[in-house]
Amino acid sequence: MLPDKDGPSAGGGGCQDGLGGGEHPSVTLFREYLRLRTVHPEPDYDAALRFLDRMAQELELPMKKVEVCPGRVVAIITWTGTNPALKSILLNSHTDVVPVFQESWKYDAFSAVKDSEGNIYGRGTQDMKSVTIQYIEAIRRLKSGGRRFARTVHLMFVPDEEVGGHKGMETFVKHPEFKALNIGFALDEGLANPGESFTVFYGERCPWWITIRCPGSPGHGSRFVENTAAEKLRRIIDSFLDFREKEKHRLNTSECLTLGDVTTVNMTMVKGGVAYNVIPAEMDVSFDMRIPPTVNLKAFEEQIQRWCSQAGEGITYQFAQKHDNQDVTCTEDSDPWWRTFSTTCKALNMSLQKEIFPAATDSRFIRAVGLPAIGFSPMNRTPILLHDHNEFLNEQVFLRGIQVYQELVPALANVPALPGEA
Repeated sequence: MLPDKDGPSAGGGGCQDGLGGGEHPSVTLFREYLRLRTVHPEPDYDAALRFLDRMAQELELPMKKVEVCPGRVVAIITWTGTNPALKSILLNSHTDVVPVFQESWKYDAFSAVKDSEGNIYGRGTQDMKSVTIQYIEAIRRLKSGGRRFARTVHLMFVPDEEVGGHKGMETFVKHPEFKALNIGFALDEGLANPGESFTVFYGERCPWWITIRCPGSPGHGSRFVENTAAEKLRRIIDSFLDFREKEKHRLNTSECLTLGDVTTVNMTMVKGGVAYNVIPAEMDVSFDMRIPPTVNLKAFEEQIQRWCSQAGEGITYQFAQKHDNQDVTCTEDSDPWWRTFSTTCKALNMSLQKEIFPAATDSRFIRAVGLPAIGFSPMNRTPILLHDHNEFLNEQVFLRGIQVYQELVPALANVPALPGEA
């Protein structure tokens, strides 16, 4: 336990479920939330909304629900500041989690088992149900202590982040209700850090999902047919995977680069053919590419076009996903939001490690509408296990995260009026 902050007398929600004995009530609440099966392909969003309704009632704060797409609801709990004309602080989290392969887990992925070392196992422990509860519990403690802040604080809970956010944040940022939140600065999810530092993400790579279609001459499987789809396909695969090796080599031979600084390319699907003895008239190959903000996207696509033209005639490509926003959030000390965030962390003896997020989160949609957003999950001394088997988080790391937000929220919500604000 953390002295004076996370002891048994500290405020926290949720009832003891009998599984944790005398465990901290914030941990009990976390485990309760983990048991909600908000897992794709059919997340139980209704259960999550009922849970959040209860949290809003316990916090004595209003919650608004906005259905952005059929069956997809964004929930927003709002703590109005003393000067609501100022830009607000957004604490964003998503309610959905990715599927599990239960046979590869040591415990039921939705039972939230806590072992003798205090490690809590469950899908969403890191990504990102822990952060959701940390937000809620930090607000609970601040509110119970009679604290008030100049800026309004919104806790937002969005669906479908794990399937691209198209029916969640991507749509909601264009909604009038989002604009009405008057956001000035946002916090969203990050990643665990196995070391002592805490990783902070100020930008993201652009996800490009592409399918290359290779037409060719069909024929009988017993002949040397010229200009086949498979020959073109092989050249395409070689071009993409040769580039992959170069980027992998750059990452592995530089001490300055992290995964978010290079372009990853992975071949994910191959399609084509109808029978063993029939040379197909067409074959497709698909790639998942993640491109850092430092790459010229126009030049990169021109490179793809050259690979296609060099592989043979008639080759075409189509994007299933193509994000081109490369905005990053300022992390210079001259920026009041970053200065407040970083100095607060420093006061907590937290060492920050700034990176480009290697995958994709809802932060990219927030940045795309011109708002600063930081990806941050206060989890150090923790292996990175999002989307992995046996995802877990230690209860002491979880409790420490509540304390971190107890300091960050007041600091950010009391940033003095900036130029252009009332």
